[in-house]
Amino acid sequence: MATLHRFFVEKIGQETYLTGDEYSHAKNVLRLKEGDEVLLLDGSGREYDAVIAQVGKREMLLNVLGSNPSDKECSEDVRLLIGALKGDKTELVVQKATELGVSGICVFHSRFCSAYMNENKLQRLQKVAREAAKQCLRATVPEIKYMELPAALDSCAGYKNKLFACEFAKSSDADLHKLSGSCALVVGSEGGFSSEEAETAKEKGFALITLGRRILRAETAAIALTSAVMFALGEWQ
Repeated sequence: MATLHRFFVEKIGQETYLTGDEYSHAKNVLRLKEGDEVLLLDGSGREYDAVIAQVGKREMLLNVLGSNPSDKECSEDVRLLIGALKGDKTELVVQKATELGVSGICVFHSRFCSAYMNENKLQRLQKVAREAAKQCLRATVPEIKYMELPAALDSCAGYKNKLFACEFAKSSDADLHKLSGSCALVVGSEGGFSSEEAETAKEKGFALITLGRRILRAETAAIALTSAVMFALGEWQ
């Protein structure tokens, strides 16, 4: 059986309307019609079986038949903090981190960060995350936020494991093989971190870690660290 097409909506009731970009994609790209079955998602972690009852000029009416909890979400809360990257590299990180199962993504500005973020870019990143979530069959979309580095670090106060990838760390202060529980992961931009930023992270409870003997591109480091943590948490078993 082919995988049902998935659509995110803000609120789901017995009768639910598909509007905006999701409606346009369903009608004009996928050519869905009355009687077709789809899955609706509201970010709660549940999947809603629905059938298209009516196709209008600007919206679709769907009848919801039932719902089930998704089995595609990570069992632990994993949050990625990534320095703003040049070009479309931040979009790549957001896409892959979403596929890997992170619960949230914070793009931050730090001392050596040369890229910038605005509201339009933030909205674009949220759309990338939504499309990636649909592609990998998730039922939730990571929320994308933008902060200065100090505020981003403070936002991770409740996490059990706080890992700060640092290119000048000579050894790791945490053993990735023994991870369990919630994790906050920090990876810098192309310019890396200053020694003062690393010290601030340590003061806030972050463990400095090394990602091996080679210097990785920022986007590679973010994706690789997220993958390693998910493996350590048992998400690939």
